[in-house]
Amino acid sequence: MPRKKNKSLIRPIPSDRIYNDVKVQRLINRVMLEGKKSLAENLVYKSLELSAKKLKVDNPFDVFAQAMKNIEPHIETRSRRIGGANYQIPFEVNPQRKTHLTIMWFVAAFRARKGTNSVEAMSAEFCDAYNNQGAAVKKKEDTHKMAEANRAFAHFARMS
Repeated sequence: MPRKKNKSLIRPIPSDRIYNDVKVQRLINRVMLEGKKSLAENLVYKSLELSAKKLKVDNPFDVFAQAMKNIEPHIETRSRRIGGANYQIPFEVNPQRKTHLTIMWFVAAFRARKGTNSVEAMSAEFCDAYNNQGAAVKKKEDTHKMAEANRAFAHFARMS
């Protein structure tokens, strides 16, 4: 008899202190290393201000919102074993996972940038994501291409 999966625990996260937004707080928590939250907060806030200055946008939160919107995936593929073969089946991404993937891809992309300090690297990634470029947006596009290429297997999604 197959084992039932338990639903994961979703903890409420308070909004951040400057922009009063939960997604910004989640980004701060993901950027944070070794429990140094104030350092992570300063990094995120300074990089948002720097990127707003670079892009000539009045409100740094608008840069954040647009960048995250440009990174956010809509469909992804999941592997399923059917009749001895593994298929990559496209699925719509639920909202909680959308936010999670967006922040994970953004943090991975900004950490992969070498040669500059963290504030400049994060700011550059915000600017790139705002302009629909950069590593995080490429990750989203690759995910969408993979799902599009495997659209023929979408009928397997309804069988579960």
